[in-house]
Amino acid sequence: MRRDYIEFQDRSFALAYLITFRCYGTWLHGDERGTVGRRGSNVFGSPRIRLDKTLLEIDKRQMAAPPFELGSIERSLVENAIVQVCAVRRYHLFALNVRTNHVHLVVSNGGNVERMMDSFKAYSTKAFRTAGLVVRHVRPWSRHGSTRYLWTEEHIATAVDYVLNRQGAELPVFD
Repeated sequence: MRRDYIEFQDRSFALAYLITFRCYGTWLHGDERGTVGRRGSNVFGSPRIRLDKTLLEIDKRQMAAPPFELGSIERSLVENAIVQVCAVRRYHLFALNVRTNHVHLVVSNGGNVERMMDSFKAYSTKAFRTAGLVVRHVRPWSRHGSTRYLWTEEHIATAVDYVLNRQGAELPVFD
């Protein structure tokens, strides 16, 4: 069942969020997969930046460190850190999928989604440092990430299915 605009506006906060954040340097502007601009073009519905080899080379030259990827140990640490954040802050974790270059999770809480994402990244980074896998100056995560608001139970079910079963497929549209 599709919800209409009025029902959407009646809810003061999302039921859950689909949060995605990437590892540093693993998806640069100009990449063939398409990217979203930071300055003024990061607006819902605006077109992605298509393959642009010049932009890609500029971003590569500006990198402070090599791309950061998650091996099996790192993925396990990230998973444990996110579960720990959810337990401590009483977030409900619906789904989690830690990949080699990014993390997807579906989580609910009436709080600030940006703060939630920052906590997941911070706890994970602390776990890397405690395990001796990254030194102090290394930043394992790219700036910000994606925070999709999930307004209905159907949105949550679709996001959970995407996170657990549909990696490699196009991200679903939540309207």
